[in-house]
Amino acid sequence: MPPNPTETLLDTGAALQTRQTVCPLDCADTCSLEVTVQADKLTAVRGGKENPFTRGKLCAKVVNSFPAQVHGELRIKTPLLRQASLGGSNFQPISWEQALDLIYERFSEVQERWGNEAIAPLSYGGPMGILAGGSMDQRFFHRLGATLVDSSTLCAGTSNAAWDTVFGDAGGIDLEEIADSKLILVWGNNVTTCNLHLTTIIRNACKQGSKLVVIDPKRTRIARDADLHIPLLPGSDVALAYAVTALLDASGDLDEDFISKHTHGAQAFRDAARDFDLARASEICGVDPALIQDLADMFRRHRPAGMSIGVAPERNRNGSAGLRAAFSLMAVTGNIGPRGAGICDVSRFFPVDGERLSRPDLAPANLRKINVLDIPRYVLEPGEETPLRALFIYNHNPVAVHPEQQRMREALLSEDVFVVGSDVSMTDSMACADLVLPATSHFEYGDVYKAYGHRYLQRSRAVVPAQGEALSNMELFRRLAARFGFGEPAFSDSDDEMIDQAFASANEDIPRKADGTALDMTPYAEPGMLRGGAFTTPSGRIELFSETMHTHCGQGTPQYLELPQKRSFVLVTPASEQRVNSTFGGLKEQQADLVCEIHSADATAHGVEDGTLIELYNERATVKLPAQVTDDVRPGTLFVPKGAWIADSPTGVTVNALLPGHQESAIGGACYYDCGVDIRPAS
Repeated sequence: MPPNPTETLLDTGAALQTRQTVCPLDCADTCSLEVTVQADKLTAVRGGKENPFTRGKLCAKVVNSFPAQVHGELRIKTPLLRQASLGGSNFQPISWEQALDLIYERFSEVQERWGNEAIAPLSYGGPMGILAGGSMDQRFFHRLGATLVDSSTLCAGTSNAAWDTVFGDAGGIDLEEIADSKLILVWGNNVTTCNLHLTTIIRNACKQGSKLVVIDPKRTRIARDADLHIPLLPGSDVALAYAVTALLDASGDLDEDFISKHTHGAQAFRDAARDFDLARASEICGVDPALIQDLADMFRRHRPAGMSIGVAPERNRNGSAGLRAAFSLMAVTGNIGPRGAGICDVSRFFPVDGERLSRPDLAPANLRKINVLDIPRYVLEPGEETPLRALFIYNHNPVAVHPEQQRMREALLSEDVFVVGSDVSMTDSMACADLVLPATSHFEYGDVYKAYGHRYLQRSRAVVPAQGEALSNMELFRRLAARFGFGEPAFSDSDDEMIDQAFASANEDIPRKADGTALDMTPYAEPGMLRGGAFTTPSGRIELFSETMHTHCGQGTPQYLELPQKRSFVLVTPASEQRVNSTFGGLKEQQADLVCEIHSADATAHGVEDGTLIELYNERATVKLPAQVTDDVRPGTLFVPKGAWIADSPTGVTVNALLPGHQESAIGGACYYDCGVDIRPAS
């Protein structure tokens, strides 16, 4: 509990307490929160004033949903064991001792028959604190010798790989520096939904004369404010970046001095760009060629340029290529180094020692590592490889998040695999588990939060007691380690000790200074690129051509690949203004956006009226949704916000059942936006 909470006595004698904490969700802004607690219950959530970046402003979904998530009917409060019944199955409460014994027994059976690598954690982006997101849990699975699972392929992994390919680990610019950019590019980032507080910085800069370009298939709210909006076809980002490069090259407007001093492979990149003349790029991107010309003119006339690029461009077969091309465009125009020039990236501000938290040294050598997207295959069709026969789901709702939803459900419900789940709520994924464990919400334990949308570190404390028998991830895996007989001192570390370990190599005072406030991490940051930070690429420069990528997948320069299949529409599943990924998906009041947005011309051509129930279908599934006719989406695309739960679908599946399972070439990232569908009136 933070010191000196504000208390107000009510006529009833109960007390209202105002306490400070942090939003833990997978969102760039990591807002400070001010919560009201009465009789150990969370009654209200508001924006906190501690964080100077978020400034007390908070998205409506957090304000509306957290109390219901913590205290609502979906809350899991005791361990639950699946029981077979005439109606199919149901869950019955058991004790924690029984639950831990069952995990030990079933995991031991799997180890004895198939070996340690037949067990795997299935974790992703639930609470984003450094403890809940990867500390005692990873220590446990390392010591167990379980298969390592790379979940970055679901989101941000492709973006990070593209960044490393071009820049190495050199850091970008703080988002607040956009205020000094004369040209602001918002590329594939719906900032009003996913980066709310950056919107204010952008709008203030525009009032001072900065120009705003938004590159997005949809006319988002920030796009309505833009000087230029380019509604390109998903997956065509690489063609757009190349076309602008080619236009500037032809007119002599690339920054030759910068290219000579700081880049590697410039000629190969320029040669590749020349293949994308205005006519070809216009056809690929599905936009008026004048818009591409206008973007080139913007680069000519306005410097410095700053870019905020989201993860949307990575969610297709050209994900890595599109990002590399966009990064390279900033380089060849010399928009890296000066104040207000560069690409937003705050990773350099947070010196967290992940290995001290996760302790990979506890693991045996040569652990198997797999892509999280391949988990259904390892359960259902392992071939000659060791099958997965035990899964532990936490910080994740894979049924609601992964592509090929029906295949994931089939894997989790298979009689061949023992599935343990730990969550706050009874999600679609928990409903597939054999054993469900009650997890604490982040209001019930303390943690430390980095951000990927600002430079402030925040440390929280519990503001309400644990509900029912819920345990934090840290305590859960401490107890499991004890049950498995793991005697290493690492499994006795307290939460506070692990936090100290995470920052010991940087500055041991950081956790104390961040306690109950938002600590500006500028004094602890690594220098940014061309501001003292070195490019750790093989050439020691910005790599416009990568020998590493050429060897890995034949893409020394970024390549454009056609969509593998053609249907009437490309389905886009963007972030929701009602949910954060699938968080809050089970709350009825957060389902108002479960509609399919369709362009008016497409609606007319298919006889669809606003509010008409339509079916979206392909070879994988059929989903029914009401149509919402709008000219904000580009023709040939359909937009359905992500994160819905199966209970909200009349067809027993969500749009994730329509999504393909193929992977992009750099790291095997998910290709959510490579989804072709047709539509028809609902039967």
